[in-house]
Amino acid sequence: MTKQVKQLDRVIIRFAGDSGDGMQLTGDRFTQQSAAFGNDLSTLPNFPAEIRAPQGTLPGVSSFQVHFADHDILTPGDSPDVLVAMNPAALRANLGDLPPGATIIVDTHDFTARNLAKAGYAGNPLEDDSLGAYLVHPVDLTGMTVEAVKEFGLSRKDAARAKNMFALGLVSWMYGRPVETTVDFLSRRFAKVPDIRDANITAFKSGWNFGETTEAFAVSYEIKPATMPPGTYRNITGNLALAYGLIAAGVQSGLPVFLGSYPITPASDVLHELSKHKSFGVTTFQAEDEIAGIGAALGASFAGHLGVTTTSGPGIALKSETIGLAVMTELPLLVVDVQRGGPSTGLPTKTEQADLLQAMFGRNGEAPVPIVAPRSPGDCFDAALEAARIAITYRTPVLLLSDGYLANGSEPWRIPELDELPAIDPAFATATNHGSGEDAEFWPYVREEATLARPWAIPGTAGLEHRIGGLEKADGNGNISYDPANHDFMVRTRQAKVDRIADTIPPLVVDDPSGPPGDGQAKVLVLGWGSTYGPIGAGVRRVRRAGFAVAQAHLRHLNPFPSDLGDVLRRYDKVLVPEMNLGQLAMLLRAKYLVDVIGYNRVQGLPLKAGELAEAIGELVSQAEGVMVDLTGTEDHTRDTRGAATQEAQSQEAQSQEAQSQEAQSEEALS
Repeated sequence: MTKQVKQLDRVIIRFAGDSGDGMQLTGDRFTQQSAAFGNDLSTLPNFPAEIRAPQGTLPGVSSFQVHFADHDILTPGDSPDVLVAMNPAALRANLGDLPPGATIIVDTHDFTARNLAKAGYAGNPLEDDSLGAYLVHPVDLTGMTVEAVKEFGLSRKDAARAKNMFALGLVSWMYGRPVETTVDFLSRRFAKVPDIRDANITAFKSGWNFGETTEAFAVSYEIKPATMPPGTYRNITGNLALAYGLIAAGVQSGLPVFLGSYPITPASDVLHELSKHKSFGVTTFQAEDEIAGIGAALGASFAGHLGVTTTSGPGIALKSETIGLAVMTELPLLVVDVQRGGPSTGLPTKTEQADLLQAMFGRNGEAPVPIVAPRSPGDCFDAALEAARIAITYRTPVLLLSDGYLANGSEPWRIPELDELPAIDPAFATATNHGSGEDAEFWPYVREEATLARPWAIPGTAGLEHRIGGLEKADGNGNISYDPANHDFMVRTRQAKVDRIADTIPPLVVDDPSGPPGDGQAKVLVLGWGSTYGPIGAGVRRVRRAGFAVAQAHLRHLNPFPSDLGDVLRRYDKVLVPEMNLGQLAMLLRAKYLVDVIGYNRVQGLPLKAGELAEAIGELVSQAEGVMVDLTGTEDHTRDTRGAATQEAQSQEAQSQEAQSQEAQSEEALS
C-alpha cells in the first residue's frame, strides 16, 4: 500500500525499557540521526539509580527522551508524543507523562502474567480499555527480532538483545531518519564480532522494513531540517563540551592540564574523555578518594599546570578544606561540580541545582570563591573557558556548577573558530619583585594593581624561591603572620580580588522585546541560572505568544554578580527566579539587593517543565498588569502536531480496518 507522508514541525519521542534493554544507546543513535539530518534537538537521558534493580521492575526502568524540530527549541519537551515501551514496567513508569492522543509502541513479548505482576499490573493493559486515550501499537518486537536474525546462529538470549535496534529501525522509518550513520556505527562498534554486528544491522533494517510494509503504521512523518547560523555543527553532551573546554583552556593559556579526580556520577565522563587527550598535554589521575584528587590538582597548580578536579555535590563536601587551602595560597584551580539530587547520596542519577549555597559558603573562614554556571550542554564549553580565565588571571579557585541534566543532555553545537577563543595569559613571574641589587627578593604576595592577583612563580625558578601554605601570610613578603590587623587586611584583600572580577564581566543581557529594561511594557522579569535557561526561555515564549510582554535574563556569573544586576532587578515590578532547589539564588538576591524576588522552586530530580513555568509567569503578568493571561495554544510549535498526527493515524487505521472488513465480507459471500 502507498503510505502518506505527513509534515510535522517537531516531535518528542521517549524510548523506555529495562536497564539492560539498551535504551540509552537507542536514544543516542536516534539523536545522532536527527543531528545528521539537521534538526534542532534537545535530549533528556534518565538513568535508574539502582545499579542492579530486579529485571522488569519500576526501579530498573531506563529512558531516553529526544525532542527534535525544524525550528529553534530549548528543552527536551514536557511530555512525549511517542512512547516506545519495551516491557510492562516501562509502560507503567512512563504512562503518567503521556497526554491524551499520544502514540504508544509497545513490545508485547514480555507481557506475561509474571512480568505484569512485577510491574504492578493486576491485568494486561493491552487487553482492556485502560489505554483507550492513546493510539497503541502492540508489536512483538522481540519475537520478530529473533526471527529476523536467526541465520546468524546466536542464542535466543543474544538474538533478543537486538530488539532495541529493531525498535530504532521502526521509529527511524516513521520519522524519515537517515539510516547510514547507524549502520556505520554498528559496523564500527561490533567490527570484531561479525555475527553480533550483522545481527544488529539486520534487526535495524528489519524494523525499518516492517514499518514500510505493515498496515499497522499507515502514516510516516517528515520533520525538515532547522535553519541555523552558518558553521560546522556536531551533537554534543554537556560533559563532553566541558572536557573540550578544559582542553581549549590549556591550549589558549599554554598550560598543561592536570585532572585529579575520583569517579562519581554524573561527573565521571569528564575524566573518561580527558584521559583520551594526552596529545594536548592533558594528564589525568584517578585518585583513591575525593580529597586526594583535589590535593593532587592543587599541587599541579603550584607546579605551574592548570589544575582541575571534577566531582558532584557529596565530593564538594569532601573537597571543601582543600578549596580553602587554594583560597589561602591563591593558586589557580578549577573545581567542577556536576550537581545531582541530594543531600548525602540522594538521587545520584538525577539532576538538581542545590549546591549554590555550598559553593558560596561551604568552607571555614572567609573564603570567597568565584562561581560560573553554564546554561546548556554546548555552553559548558564556553563556561569552562571562562572559569579558566578567571582562575588563571586572578589566581583563585573557581567553582563551575554544571548539573546532571546538562551533563547527560545533548544539543547541536557550533564548533568555534580558533580566533573566536579568548587568549589567557598565565603571566608567570620571571624576576624578583622587591628591593634591588643584591637585596632583591621575590615576594609571593605582592599584588597586581588592576586584579589584586599575586604573582605565580613556578617552583625551581632561580631567584624566585618562596613558600606558601594554609597559615595566614603577611602582606607582601608572605611570612607566616598572626597579626590581627594583617589578618583583617588579607581577608578583605582576598574578597576584594574576587569582587574585582566583576570589572571584566559584561553587562547583564536582558531579553526584553518591549524595549530597554524599565522603559518598555514588560513589568515582569524572569531571572535564572544554569540549566533552567531552556525551560525559562520556552515558558517566556509561550507568554509572549499570548500577546503579553515579559523580560528574561540569565546569569552565568554567580559570584561576583554582574555590576549592573541590582539596577536591572529594580527596574521591574516583579522578578521571578525559577530554580531546581528551594530558593538559593533568590536568597542571595534578596540579601544583596533588597529586592523581593519571587521563587519558583521544584526539587524533583527532573528539569523544570516549560508549560508549568509558563503558567507561573502568566500568573505574575496577570498580577502586574491586572489582566487575565490565557496560554491556550501557545506551546512550542506552530500547531498541535500531536493531535494532527493522531487524527491522521486513526483515520488511516479506520480506513485500513474498513478495507479489511469489506474484503472479509467479499470472501464470505464467495464461499
